[in-house]
Amino acid sequence: MPRPEIAARLRDHGVQPTPQRLEVAEILLDRPQHLSAEQLLERLRANGSRVSKATVYNTLNLFSECGLVRELSIDPSRKFYDSTTCTHHHFFHVESGRLSDIPHEQIRIMNLPELPAGTEQESVEVLIRIRDKQ
Repeated sequence: MPRPEIAARLRDHGVQPTPQRLEVAEILLDRPQHLSAEQLLERLRANGSRVSKATVYNTLNLFSECGLVRELSIDPSRKFYDSTTCTHHHFFHVESGRLSDIPHEQIRIMNLPELPAGTEQESVEVLIRIRDKQ
C-alpha cells in the first residue's frame, strides 16, 4: 500500500501519521498477518529503520486502541498484533508460535452464560492451541 494511502488510513482512524507511525504501519498493515512487537522491530531494523523499541510499543498500543489492529494476548508473556480487524478466530501452534486465522463462520458458539449484571458482551474470541502429532 502506498504511503499516502497508509497516511489516509491512519487519519481515518484518528491517528496523526508521524514518520515513525508510517514506518510501523507500512509493515504491519501491508497484508493480513500476526506480528509480535519484537517481530515488527526486527523487520523495521532489517529495513534500516531507527524507530525505538518504546515507539514501536506505543504505536502498537495506539493502533490497537483506535481499531487499526487487534491485540491478541496468547498468554501473559506473548502478545500479537493482527492486521485483520474483522471478527474471526485463531489457531495457535504452540511449538512454532505461529497464529493462523479461522473464519468467523466456521465456529458456532451456543449457550453462552448469562452476563453479569450491568455488563454487555464486547466480543467472543476462540483460540485453539495446536501442536504437531507425536
